[in-house]
Amino acid sequence: MCAMARPRKPLLSTDRIVETARALVDAEGLAAVSTRRLAAELGVSGPSLYNHFRTKDEILEAVADSVSGQVDLSMFQDGRDWRTALHDWAVSYRAALRDHPNIVPVLARGPGRRPAGLRLADAVYGAMVAAGWPPAQATSIGALMRYFVMGSALGSFAGGFVDDASAYDPADYPHLQQAHLLAEQQEKIDERAFETGLTALLDGLARQYEQVRRTA
Repeated sequence: MCAMARPRKPLLSTDRIVETARALVDAEGLAAVSTRRLAAELGVSGPSLYNHFRTKDEILEAVADSVSGQVDLSMFQDGRDWRTALHDWAVSYRAALRDHPNIVPVLARGPGRRPAGLRLADAVYGAMVAAGWPPAQATSIGALMRYFVMGSALGSFAGGFVDDASAYDPADYPHLQQAHLLAEQQEKIDERAFETGLTALLDGLARQYEQVRRTA
C-alpha cells in the first residue's frame, strides 16, 4: 500500500496565522496586515482565513493577546511582596511591549475580551487586594501601571533627538548642547528613565499603602 503524501505546506491553524501576523506587524506595522497579505504570506487562499478569523481586527486582537501572553505573572503567585511583584511585573510587561512595539496601540485599547489580557488584569488586581489594598485603589494601581508601562513603550525619549549637533543652535536651545549624543545611548537612557520612573511610582504607592494600613 502506498503511503499518503504529506502536504507540501504546514496545515493552516489559528496559531500559525497569529504568528505570521505578529511577524508582519513587527516588521512593517499595523497597516501592513490584511487578509490578502496574510494569505499570501501563508501560501493559502484568502477565504481559508475566515475559518479562523472573521475580520482583520480579530486577527490584530489575537496578535495583541499573544503579546500579553508573553508577560510573566509568576511574581503574583510565589510569595513576593506587592511592591516587588509590581516592579518585576512592570519590567516583564515592558520587555514584551519593547519586543513588539507596533502592536501597542491595539493593546492600549484595553483587554476587551482577550483571555491573556484579562488574566493579566486579574492577576494584578487580585494581588493588590490580597496585599490589603482597598478594591478601588487596587483598580487605580492596575490602571496607573498600565499607563506607565505602555507610555514607556510607545516611543523612545532618547531616540527622538537627531544626532546632528547643528540642529541645536545654542542661541535657541542653550541647554541642549549634548542632545545630539542621546540617540547613540538610546537603550541605556531609556532603561534608566524607566527604572527611575518606576521607583518613584512605587515609592509613592508605598507611602499610600502605609496610610491604608494605619486606617484599616
